[in-house]
Amino acid sequence: MEAIPTRRLGSASGGLSPVDKSTTAVEAVRRIAPGDSIMVGGFMDVGAPGTILDELTKHGADDLTIIANDAATPDSPLGRLLLSGLVVRLVTCYAGGNRAVQEMARAGRLELEFIPLGTLLERIRASGAGLGGVLTPTGIGTPIADGNPIYKLGGRNYLVAEPLGADVALLSAFRADNYGNLIYRGTARNFNPVMATAADLVIAEAEQIFEAGDLDPDRVETAGVFVDLILERPA
Repeated sequence: MEAIPTRRLGSASGGLSPVDKSTTAVEAVRRIAPGDSIMVGGFMDVGAPGTILDELTKHGADDLTIIANDAATPDSPLGRLLLSGLVVRLVTCYAGGNRAVQEMARAGRLELEFIPLGTLLERIRASGAGLGGVLTPTGIGTPIADGNPIYKLGGRNYLVAEPLGADVALLSAFRADNYGNLIYRGTARNFNPVMATAADLVIAEAEQIFEAGDLDPDRVETAGVFVDLILERPA
């Protein structure tokens, strides 16, 4: 059985005094400005930062670009944001679960850019790692390749996929400490760790927040150095 930390945020810390990155959803989204590009963790609501997304919809910053695996569903936090009129562009792998988003795109009210899932992940990873891009055969001979440079290597053609970063990344974690170290649970890990490395401002919400030193360091999957703000998801 997994060991559970014994101290929650607010109890005696035993001498460790890191920079406390704890905040609220209201304060966090005030850091998001109109026109920002925003990466959103999650895979069809699994591992999605619903608390932050709902607050962002209320906040009203517009002209946003969202980068996410999918368009979720109309009644999900991400779906509500996409339908709010605040988002002008969606970069994604799949929008089939949200017919309302498809209709917005057909009506010219939302720009849709589709990227194969593996390519999307690798472009984000390349940005976080400081790479110049990645080579992928996925999309060769399809509309995905239109306008993209092609590189021939070993007798095979590859698309040159450029790094993809963002102004902001919104993440969801299982456990965190107040220094921003994150632990994920199961498949809710998905896009969250790689997005944490590829944005200028990283905001994470967690089910539970503990004090620095209380999490098993061998379980931490995103180091606090990548995370700027952390908030606890309401029960």
